[in-house]
Amino acid sequence: MKLLETVKIGNHTLKNKMVMSAMTRSRANVQGVVSDSTVLYYTQRASAGLILTEAINISEDAIGSPFTPGLFTQDQINAWKKVTDAVHEKGGLIYAQLWHTGRVAHSIDRNGKLPLAPSAIPIVGNQLFTSQGLQDFETPQAMTLEDINQTIQDYKQAALNAIEAGFDGVELHGANGYLPNQFLAESSNQRQDNYGGSIENNCRFMLEVMQTLIDTIGGDRVGIKLSPFQPYGGVVFNDPVATFNYLIDKLNKMDFAFVELMKKSPMFPAPEHYPSVDEIDLFGKNVKAYLIANCAFTRESGENELEKGIAKAISYGVLFLANPDLPKRFELNAVMNQLDPSTMFGGGEKGYIDYPFLS
Repeated sequence: MKLLETVKIGNHTLKNKMVMSAMTRSRANVQGVVSDSTVLYYTQRASAGLILTEAINISEDAIGSPFTPGLFTQDQINAWKKVTDAVHEKGGLIYAQLWHTGRVAHSIDRNGKLPLAPSAIPIVGNQLFTSQGLQDFETPQAMTLEDINQTIQDYKQAALNAIEAGFDGVELHGANGYLPNQFLAESSNQRQDNYGGSIENNCRFMLEVMQTLIDTIGGDRVGIKLSPFQPYGGVVFNDPVATFNYLIDKLNKMDFAFVELMKKSPMFPAPEHYPSVDEIDLFGKNVKAYLIANCAFTRESGENELEKGIAKAISYGVLFLANPDLPKRFELNAVMNQLDPSTMFGGGEKGYIDYPFLS
């Protein structure tokens, strides 16, 4: 089956076309340092063609949720080095997903500092998990040009730290309502400077971050995740097709490894004015970099997607979480372990490193 064939993405040859997608697990300590359990968690899943880590905070300013890992202190870098060494010993590849949460954050877990965002517009209609329970979102602080420049430098330093920590590359988290995604969307960006007010200006921040990552560690070690129709975090576009056609056209002029393109989740219905089309078909055929298709794929639907010839690999989230030996299970068409939702975020080893392998 195509899912089990090798594929070259960037300068890396993946042993199969099954990518482990990024999934927040909230198992770091309060200093954002991952533990030996995290080493085992990723090592158990080293049979993936490529592992994309849980989202990793690029700086103290990037933090949105408690117990999420960072990549901006030496202790954090050293802890991740144990993960990458163990994955490499098992013959695996692992990229760090670089994360800035923007307004998807709360001052409770930011030493009293309000979150930064393109504009001072809060998320309404839902709440955020914090170390003090669910809280309403706060009105974020609109970023100054100095804040924007500093954040781009934070992405640069995080990429350098990722290479120091032994990662094979980095993925810019440009999806799911976080900071780069907030710059793209009119619902969260009402700036009237060079970083807002038009599709071109709204895309500027994400494109500048990508070019910085490419210049810093080489494009063959850089990818990006996009979610054109996902409204998570209150991100709504006036015209998502026009925005992402422009963004992809500009990304195509850059030399980097891959785009992970996320289909909208049925958990978050798209706004009524969004088109009812398949994002892989609509946008994927225009992507020049290697395309990884993401969101709720199964063994059968992933194979069918590869048969279409647009995507070069498929990324799996929950299936890899609950089935550390997922490629072997696909090969044998074996029964799958089922997810325990109560252990998704936070906690200890239960629901983290105790999912059984095939005997």
